[in-house]
Amino acid sequence: MTYTYLFPGIILTYLIGAVLSVILHKKDKLCTYVSFSSSIIASVIGLIFSLTVIFGNNISFELTGLELVAFGFFIDKLSAFFILVISITAFAVSVYSLGYVSEYFGKKSIGYLGFLYNIFILSMILVVSADNAFMFLIVWELMSVVSYLLVIYEHEKPEVRKAGFLYIVMTHIGTGFIILSFLILASASGSFNFATFHAAALTLSPFLRDMVFLFTLIGFGTKAGIVPLHVWLPYAHPAAPSNVSALMSGVMIKTAIYMIIRVSFDFLGAGVMWWGMALLIVASASALLGVMYALMEHDMKRLLAYHSVENIGIILIGVAVAMIFMSLGHPELAAFGLIAGLYHTINHAVFKSLLFMGAGAIIYSTHTKNIEEMGGLIKKMPWTALFFLIGSISISALPPFNGFVSEWLTFQAQLLSINLPDNITKIAILSSGAALALTSALAAACFVKAFGISFLALPRSEHARNAKEVPKSMLFGMGVLSLLCIALGVLPFYFAGILDGITSPLVGASVASKLTFDLSLATGIGSVSTVWLFLLLFILLPVPVIIALSAGGKTGSRTYETWGCGQPATTGRNEYTATAFSKPIRMWFVNIFRPHREIHTTYAGSPYFKDSFSFESDIEPIFEKYLYSPVAWLAFAVSRRLRVIQTGSTVYPGHPCYFTHIRGKRGVRILPVETVKMGRLYVEAGCRRLWGQNRL
Repeated sequence: MTYTYLFPGIILTYLIGAVLSVILHKKDKLCTYVSFSSSIIASVIGLIFSLTVIFGNNISFELTGLELVAFGFFIDKLSAFFILVISITAFAVSVYSLGYVSEYFGKKSIGYLGFLYNIFILSMILVVSADNAFMFLIVWELMSVVSYLLVIYEHEKPEVRKAGFLYIVMTHIGTGFIILSFLILASASGSFNFATFHAAALTLSPFLRDMVFLFTLIGFGTKAGIVPLHVWLPYAHPAAPSNVSALMSGVMIKTAIYMIIRVSFDFLGAGVMWWGMALLIVASASALLGVMYALMEHDMKRLLAYHSVENIGIILIGVAVAMIFMSLGHPELAAFGLIAGLYHTINHAVFKSLLFMGAGAIIYSTHTKNIEEMGGLIKKMPWTALFFLIGSISISALPPFNGFVSEWLTFQAQLLSINLPDNITKIAILSSGAALALTSALAAACFVKAFGISFLALPRSEHARNAKEVPKSMLFGMGVLSLLCIALGVLPFYFAGILDGITSPLVGASVASKLTFDLSLATGIGSVSTVWLFLLLFILLPVPVIIALSAGGKTGSRTYETWGCGQPATTGRNEYTATAFSKPIRMWFVNIFRPHREIHTTYAGSPYFKDSFSFESDIEPIFEKYLYSPVAWLAFAVSRRLRVIQTGSTVYPGHPCYFTHIRGKRGVRILPVETVKMGRLYVEAGCRRLWGQNRL
C-alpha cells in the first residue's frame, strides 16, 4: 500500500532539515524557518503514518539479509502509538521553536541547534521502530549522544556542563544494563532479532528471566527517570533550551516506557508476580517523591522536571498493575491497567510539553527561571497565562481535562484488585492507590504555587515588570497542545477504544466491548463522565453572574489601591512567596526533606543594633548524599589506586565539574575543588589534581 512509503519519507524529511540547517547556518532567520519547517512537515507525515498503522496493519522494512544482524524496522500498533505521541509533540514544539530560537540569534549557532533538533526527533522515531537489538542500540546511542549535545547547547555556563556530564554518565550506565539484557535473550535465541526474543525467553531459566527483567528495569528506568535513578533529570532538563526540554520530558523519556512494555509483555510475557510488585513499589515511590521534591523547587524548569519523575511513576503504576493481573491470569483486567498507563503516556506528553513551552515563554520574556522574581504576568502575558493554566489543571488531574481521565483510569485499575483472592497483593495495590491520591493532591498544591506566584499579584522584579507577550508562533504551538488537553479529557471513550486495539495483542484480551461511555469497566465501582462535567462547567459558570446582575442591577464602581495589611503601599515585597507557600508541606515531611537554613546578619556599627538579616533555606539531597556520593567516592578512590599502572591523569585537566570528596562528621561530602578551603590540599599546576586526605 502507498502509506508504506511514508516511513522513509519521515526519515528523509528530518535528514533534509538537518542538512539544510548546516548549509544555512550563517543565516539565522532563514535557517530557523527551513530547519523547523522541515520538522513540522516530517511530524505531519509521522502523524499520518502512525494512524494508518494503528487502524491498519503492521509494517516492516529490512535493510540487509544477514541472519544474525538484520538491520531493519518493524512498526506494529505499539510502535505506531509512540510514533504518534512523538509526532504530535514534535509538531507543536517545532511551530513554537520558530519564534523561540530568535532568542539565540547572534549569540549561538542556529544551524547547529537545527541539525541536532531534527536528528534528535528522528532518533526517537527510529528507537521505537527498530526490530533488532543491534539496530536498537545504535539508534539508542544516537539519541543519547544527540540529546547530550542539546543539553550542553549553552556550554559556556558551568552548571550546564555539569548537567550534561551527569546526564551522559547516567545514560551510559543504563545502556550497559540494556546490553546485558539483550545479550541474555540473544544467547538463547541465537539471533539479535526482536521477533525471536519471545520464544527464546520461554526457554530461559527463571533466574535468567529475572535477570533480564531487572536489567531492563534498571537500564530503561535510568532513561525514564524512576527513583532512585532520576538524579540526572532535574539537572539536564532545565539546562537544555526550553523547546528541547519539552521534547526530552514529553517524549524522550517515553521511549524507555516503550521498551519496558515491549520487554515485559512482548518478550517475557509478564507472567511473574514479583516483577509487577517490584515495579509497583518503584513507580509509587517515584510518583510520590517526584511531586514532593517539585513542591520545594522555585526554579520553574526544575519544578517541571521533578514532575516528570512523578508522572513516569503514574504511568508505571498502570503498567505494574497490568503485570500483576497478567501473572494472576486476569488478562482483561491487565488490559484495563495497560490502557490507563498508555493513556497517561500521551496525556503527559501533551500537558508536560505544554508546561515546558509555557516556562520557555516566561523565560523568553522575563529572562529568569526563579518563580520568586515573577508575579503579575497574567496582565503582561494573558495568552501564555491561559495556556499555562490549562497545562496546570491537566497535570493536577482536575476534571474535565486529560490528566484527570488517565489518573481516574489508573485508580479504577487499582480498585479492581478487590476482586483478587490474595490479601497481600490486594493491600499492596490499594496502598499504591493511596500514594497516587496523595500525589494528585500535592500536584494540585504545587501548581497553585507555580501559577499563582508566577502570574498573579504584582511583579516582584524588573524582569516581571518589563515582560511582554511572546511571538505568535510560540502561542500557536502552546494553543495546539491546550486544545489536545481538552479533547483528550472530554472524549476519553473514543481514545480508550483506540488504545484497546494496541494493548490487546500484548495481553491477549480486549475490553473495548465492556468499556462504558463514562470509562468504567461495568464493575459497579463507580464512574465519572467528563463529557457531562465539561457541559456543566459551561452551563453553571454563568449562573452566579446572571443572578448577581438580575438581583443587584447596575452598581457603581470606585477604583482604589489594594489594601496591604496596613502598609502605606502595596508592592511585590508584601506578597506571599513560593517559599512561604511550600513551608507547611516542608514541615509535614521534615524527615524526608531534612531542611536546613543559614541566617546572615549584618550590624550597624554595634553588636546590639541589627542593620539587616537574610536567610537561605535548602533541603538535603538524600539520594545524592547517601547513594551516589559514596559510589563516586569509591570510584575516585579506586582510580587513585589504579593511577600507578598508567602514565596519564585520571582527572580531567581543568574540568569545571571535578569534585573532591571530604570526610567529616556528617559523612562523605562532595565539594567543587574551588570551595575546598581547609585541610591538606596540593594542586598540581595545570591539572588541579588533589593529593592526600582532606578532613573537615
